[in-house]
Amino acid sequence: MAQPLDPTTRDAIAERIRFYRDLGVTDLYRRAVDTAPADGVGADTGTDMGAPGPASETRVSSTQPNFIGEEPAIPARKGFSSPPQSATVIPAAARPAALKLIREEIGDCTRCALHKGRNKLVFADGDPNARLMFVGEGPGADEDAQGLPFVGRAGQLLNNMITAMGLRREEVYIANVVKCRPPGNRTPEPEEANTCMPFLLRQIDVVRPDVLVALGATAATYLLGARQPLAGLRGRVHSVRGARLIVTYHPAYLLRDPRQKKEAWADLQIAMKELGLKPPGRK
Repeated sequence: MAQPLDPTTRDAIAERIRFYRDLGVTDLYRRAVDTAPADGVGADTGTDMGAPGPASETRVSSTQPNFIGEEPAIPARKGFSSPPQSATVIPAAARPAALKLIREEIGDCTRCALHKGRNKLVFADGDPNARLMFVGEGPGADEDAQGLPFVGRAGQLLNNMITAMGLRREEVYIANVVKCRPPGNRTPEPEEANTCMPFLLRQIDVVRPDVLVALGATAATYLLGARQPLAGLRGRVHSVRGARLIVTYHPAYLLRDPRQKKEAWADLQIAMKELGLKPPGRK
Protein backbone atom coordinates (compact mmCIF):
# COMPACT_ATOMS: atom_id res chain seq x y z
CA MET A 1 0.00 0.00 0.00
CA ALA A 2 1.33 3.41 -0.95
CA GLN A 3 2.37 5.64 1.91
CA PRO A 4 0.36 8.88 2.28
CA LEU A 5 2.14 12.03 1.18
CA ASP A 6 3.40 14.44 3.79
CA PRO A 7 1.54 17.80 3.81
CA THR A 8 4.42 19.76 2.28
CA THR A 9 4.80 17.40 -0.68
CA ARG A 10 1.05 17.13 -1.15
CA ASP A 11 0.64 20.92 -1.20
CA ALA A 12 3.52 21.30 -3.66
CA ILE A 13 2.01 18.75 -6.04
CA ALA A 14 -1.44 20.27 -5.68
CA GLU A 15 -0.07 23.72 -6.48
CA ARG A 16 1.66 22.41 -9.60
CA ILE A 17 -1.52 20.72 -10.83
CA ARG A 18 -3.54 23.88 -10.12
CA PHE A 19 -0.99 25.96 -12.01
CA TYR A 20 -1.25 23.89 -15.18
CA ARG A 21 -5.01 23.50 -14.92
CA ASP A 22 -5.52 27.25 -14.52
CA LEU A 23 -3.50 27.81 -17.68
CA GLY A 24 -5.72 25.48 -19.67
CA VAL A 25 -3.13 22.70 -20.01
CA THR A 26 -5.09 19.46 -20.17
CA ASP A 27 -2.16 17.07 -20.53
CA LEU A 28 1.02 16.65 -18.54
CA TYR A 29 4.16 15.16 -19.98
CA ARG A 30 6.51 12.85 -18.12
CA ARG A 31 9.92 12.09 -19.53
CA ALA A 32 10.79 8.45 -20.08
CA VAL A 33 13.88 9.07 -17.93
CA ASP A 34 13.47 11.94 -15.50
CA THR A 35 16.85 13.46 -14.75
CA ALA A 36 15.81 16.94 -13.65
CA PRO A 37 12.72 18.85 -12.60
CA ALA A 38 10.82 20.98 -15.07
CA ASP A 39 12.19 24.41 -15.88
CA GLY A 40 11.34 27.23 -13.53
CA VAL A 41 8.45 29.46 -14.44
CA GLY A 42 7.55 33.09 -13.94
CA ALA A 43 7.89 36.79 -14.75
CA ASP A 44 9.17 37.91 -18.14
CA THR A 45 10.50 34.46 -18.96
CA GLY A 46 7.05 33.42 -20.18
CA THR A 47 5.36 31.32 -17.58
CA ASP A 48 1.89 31.54 -18.89
CA MET A 49 1.62 28.41 -20.96
CA GLY A 50 3.47 25.11 -20.86
CA ALA A 51 4.73 23.73 -24.15
CA PRO A 52 4.54 20.00 -25.02
CA GLY A 53 7.73 18.04 -24.55
CA PRO A 54 9.67 16.08 -27.17
CA ALA A 55 8.37 12.96 -28.83
CA SER A 56 10.31 10.77 -26.40
CA GLU A 57 8.04 11.78 -23.55
CA THR A 58 5.11 9.78 -22.25
CA ARG A 59 1.77 11.56 -21.96
CA VAL A 60 -0.02 11.36 -18.64
CA SER A 61 -3.59 12.62 -18.50
CA SER A 62 -3.96 15.43 -15.97
CA THR A 63 -7.62 14.57 -15.58
CA GLN A 64 -6.61 11.50 -13.58
CA PRO A 65 -3.74 12.63 -11.33
CA ASN A 66 -3.14 9.23 -9.72
CA PHE A 67 0.20 10.44 -8.37
CA ILE A 68 -1.58 12.41 -5.65
CA GLY A 69 -3.53 9.46 -4.35
CA GLU A 70 -7.08 9.99 -3.14
CA GLU A 71 -6.77 13.71 -2.46
CA PRO A 72 -9.93 15.76 -3.07
CA ALA A 73 -10.32 18.05 -6.04
CA ILE A 74 -8.09 21.12 -5.91
CA PRO A 75 -10.12 24.32 -5.55
CA ALA A 76 -9.23 27.23 -7.79
CA ARG A 77 -7.56 30.14 -6.05
CA LYS A 78 -9.76 33.15 -5.53
CA GLY A 79 -8.89 35.90 -7.97
CA PHE A 80 -8.35 39.56 -7.26
CA SER A 81 -11.60 41.47 -6.87
CA SER A 82 -10.95 44.80 -8.52
CA PRO A 83 -12.71 47.94 -7.26
CA PRO A 84 -14.79 49.94 -9.73
CA GLN A 85 -13.01 52.34 -12.03
CA SER A 86 -12.63 55.84 -10.74
CA ALA A 87 -15.30 58.16 -12.11
CA THR A 88 -12.79 61.00 -12.24
CA VAL A 89 -11.32 61.47 -15.71
CA ILE A 90 -7.84 62.95 -15.53
CA PRO A 91 -7.28 65.55 -18.27
CA ALA A 92 -4.66 64.50 -20.81
CA ALA A 93 -2.25 67.25 -19.79
CA ALA A 94 -2.42 66.17 -16.13
CA ARG A 95 -1.86 62.45 -16.65
CA PRO A 96 1.97 62.46 -16.47
CA ALA A 97 1.78 64.24 -13.12
CA ALA A 98 -0.95 61.86 -11.88
CA LEU A 99 1.18 58.85 -12.76
CA LYS A 100 4.17 60.46 -11.08
CA LEU A 101 2.13 60.79 -7.88
CA ILE A 102 1.31 57.07 -7.99
CA ARG A 103 5.00 56.27 -8.43
CA GLU A 104 5.88 58.52 -5.51
CA GLU A 105 3.26 56.83 -3.34
CA ILE A 106 4.78 53.43 -4.13
CA GLY A 107 8.15 54.83 -3.06
CA ASP A 108 10.87 52.40 -2.04
CA CYS A 109 8.21 49.76 -1.59
CA THR A 110 8.49 47.10 1.13
CA ARG A 111 4.81 46.09 1.15
CA CYS A 112 5.55 42.46 0.21
CA ALA A 113 8.50 40.10 0.25
CA LEU A 114 9.47 40.78 -3.36
CA HIS A 115 11.36 43.91 -2.35
CA LYS A 116 14.03 41.79 -0.65
CA GLY A 117 15.56 40.65 -3.92
CA ARG A 118 14.79 43.74 -5.97
CA ASN A 119 17.43 45.80 -7.72
CA LYS A 120 15.13 48.41 -9.27
CA LEU A 121 11.38 48.83 -9.00
CA VAL A 122 9.75 48.70 -12.45
CA PHE A 123 6.82 51.10 -12.67
CA ALA A 124 5.87 51.50 -16.34
CA ASP A 125 6.94 52.90 -19.68
CA GLY A 126 5.25 54.73 -22.52
CA ASP A 127 2.66 57.37 -23.31
CA PRO A 128 0.38 58.44 -20.42
CA ASN A 129 -2.29 59.23 -23.03
CA ALA A 130 -1.98 55.96 -24.94
CA ARG A 131 -5.05 54.35 -26.48
CA LEU A 132 -3.39 50.94 -26.13
CA MET A 133 -1.93 49.51 -22.92
CA PHE A 134 -0.05 46.24 -22.46
CA VAL A 135 0.03 44.46 -19.09
CA GLY A 136 2.55 41.71 -18.38
CA GLU A 137 3.30 39.57 -15.36
CA GLY A 138 6.39 41.00 -13.72
CA PRO A 139 9.94 42.18 -14.31
CA GLY A 140 12.69 39.81 -15.40
CA ALA A 141 16.44 40.19 -14.94
CA ASP A 142 16.91 42.86 -17.62
CA GLU A 143 13.92 44.81 -16.37
CA ASP A 144 15.15 44.60 -12.78
CA ALA A 145 18.53 45.96 -13.88
CA GLN A 146 17.17 48.85 -15.97
CA GLY A 147 13.98 49.73 -14.10
CA LEU A 148 11.85 49.53 -17.25
CA PRO A 149 9.32 46.87 -18.35
CA PHE A 150 9.97 44.59 -21.31
CA VAL A 151 13.53 45.52 -22.26
CA GLY A 152 14.99 42.01 -22.55
CA ARG A 153 14.47 39.47 -25.31
CA ALA A 154 10.74 39.31 -24.59
CA GLY A 155 10.66 43.09 -24.75
CA GLN A 156 12.33 43.08 -28.15
CA LEU A 157 9.65 40.74 -29.41
CA LEU A 158 6.94 42.93 -27.87
CA ASN A 159 8.45 45.91 -29.70
CA ASN A 160 8.19 43.96 -32.96
CA MET A 161 4.57 43.11 -32.18
CA ILE A 162 3.79 46.76 -31.55
CA THR A 163 5.50 47.75 -34.80
CA ALA A 164 3.49 45.14 -36.69
CA MET A 165 0.36 46.82 -35.39
CA GLY A 166 1.46 50.08 -37.01
CA LEU A 167 2.50 51.73 -33.76
CA ARG A 168 5.70 52.68 -31.96
CA ARG A 169 6.56 51.65 -28.42
CA GLU A 170 6.46 55.34 -27.44
CA GLU A 171 2.79 55.44 -28.44
CA VAL A 172 1.62 52.70 -26.06
CA TYR A 173 1.74 52.26 -22.28
CA ILE A 174 3.36 49.19 -20.72
CA ALA A 175 3.12 47.94 -17.14
CA ASN A 176 3.12 44.71 -15.12
CA VAL A 177 1.00 43.06 -12.45
CA VAL A 178 3.92 43.22 -9.98
CA LYS A 179 6.60 45.87 -9.99
CA CYS A 180 9.45 43.88 -8.44
CA ARG A 181 11.14 40.83 -9.92
CA PRO A 182 10.01 37.54 -8.32
CA PRO A 183 12.92 35.31 -7.23
CA GLY A 184 14.08 33.11 -10.08
CA ASN A 185 11.45 34.72 -12.31
CA ARG A 186 8.76 32.60 -10.70
CA THR A 187 5.06 33.40 -10.98
CA PRO A 188 4.01 36.06 -8.45
CA GLU A 189 2.23 34.68 -5.41
CA PRO A 190 -1.39 35.87 -4.92
CA GLU A 191 -0.40 37.95 -1.89
CA GLU A 192 2.31 39.68 -3.94
CA ALA A 193 0.08 40.30 -6.94
CA ASN A 194 -2.84 41.50 -4.83
CA THR A 195 -0.54 43.93 -3.02
CA CYS A 196 0.59 45.48 -6.29
CA MET A 197 -2.70 45.41 -8.20
CA PRO A 198 -4.24 48.58 -6.70
CA PHE A 199 -1.37 50.58 -8.18
CA LEU A 200 -1.82 48.99 -11.60
CA LEU A 201 -5.55 49.68 -11.50
CA ARG A 202 -4.87 53.31 -10.66
CA GLN A 203 -2.47 53.49 -13.61
CA ILE A 204 -5.21 52.15 -15.86
CA ASP A 205 -7.67 54.67 -14.43
CA VAL A 206 -5.28 57.54 -15.19
CA VAL A 207 -4.29 56.44 -18.70
CA ARG A 208 -7.82 55.34 -19.62
CA PRO A 209 -6.73 53.25 -22.62
CA ASP A 210 -9.32 52.24 -25.18
CA VAL A 211 -7.80 48.75 -25.35
CA LEU A 212 -5.87 46.66 -22.83
CA VAL A 213 -3.82 43.67 -23.94
CA ALA A 214 -3.13 41.08 -21.23
CA LEU A 215 0.14 39.30 -21.98
CA GLY A 216 -0.33 35.83 -20.55
CA ALA A 217 -2.51 34.10 -18.00
CA THR A 218 -1.24 35.91 -14.91
CA ALA A 219 -2.09 39.34 -16.30
CA ALA A 220 -5.48 38.08 -17.50
CA THR A 221 -6.22 36.52 -14.11
CA TYR A 222 -5.69 39.66 -12.08
CA LEU A 223 -7.26 42.02 -14.60
CA LEU A 224 -10.42 39.92 -14.88
CA GLY A 225 -10.49 38.98 -11.20
CA ALA A 226 -10.77 35.21 -11.79
CA ARG A 227 -8.67 32.32 -13.02
CA GLN A 228 -9.71 30.88 -16.34
CA PRO A 229 -7.87 28.82 -18.97
CA LEU A 230 -6.02 31.08 -21.37
CA ALA A 231 -7.50 29.21 -24.31
CA GLY A 232 -11.00 30.20 -23.20
CA LEU A 233 -10.07 33.87 -22.87
CA ARG A 234 -8.38 34.37 -26.21
CA GLY A 235 -10.33 35.37 -29.29
CA ARG A 236 -12.86 37.43 -27.34
CA VAL A 237 -13.22 41.03 -26.24
CA HIS A 238 -13.61 41.48 -22.48
CA SER A 239 -14.44 44.62 -20.52
CA VAL A 240 -12.15 45.87 -17.74
CA ARG A 241 -12.38 49.28 -16.08
CA GLY A 242 -13.93 50.94 -19.09
CA ALA A 243 -11.45 49.42 -21.55
CA ARG A 244 -11.78 46.55 -23.99
CA LEU A 245 -9.46 43.72 -22.95
CA ILE A 246 -7.76 41.32 -25.36
CA VAL A 247 -5.87 38.31 -24.02
CA THR A 248 -2.86 36.81 -25.78
CA TYR A 249 0.34 34.90 -25.11
CA HIS A 250 3.26 36.34 -23.18
CA PRO A 251 6.09 37.30 -25.59
CA ALA A 252 8.54 35.16 -23.64
CA TYR A 253 6.34 32.12 -24.25
CA LEU A 254 6.37 32.96 -27.95
CA LEU A 255 10.16 32.90 -27.83
CA ARG A 256 9.95 29.35 -26.48
CA ASP A 257 7.30 28.28 -28.97
CA PRO A 258 7.44 30.46 -32.12
CA ARG A 259 4.67 28.35 -33.65
CA GLN A 260 2.19 30.32 -31.54
CA LYS A 261 3.18 33.69 -33.03
CA LYS A 262 0.48 33.26 -35.66
CA GLU A 263 -2.11 32.85 -32.90
CA ALA A 264 -0.78 35.88 -31.05
CA TRP A 265 -0.98 37.93 -34.24
CA ALA A 266 -4.63 36.94 -34.58
CA ASP A 267 -5.20 38.27 -31.05
CA LEU A 268 -3.44 41.52 -31.86
CA GLN A 269 -5.57 41.93 -34.95
CA ILE A 270 -8.63 41.92 -32.69
CA ALA A 271 -7.05 44.75 -30.71
CA MET A 272 -6.26 46.59 -33.94
CA LYS A 273 -9.84 46.27 -35.09
CA GLU A 274 -11.06 47.72 -31.80
CA LEU A 275 -8.64 50.63 -32.26
CA GLY A 276 -9.42 51.12 -35.95
CA LEU A 277 -5.83 50.30 -36.94
CA LYS A 278 -4.54 48.59 -40.06
CA PRO A 279 -1.13 46.90 -40.49
CA PRO A 280 1.59 49.11 -42.01
CA GLY A 281 1.43 49.19 -45.81
CA ARG A 282 -2.31 48.57 -45.97
CA LYS A 283 -4.78 51.26 -46.96
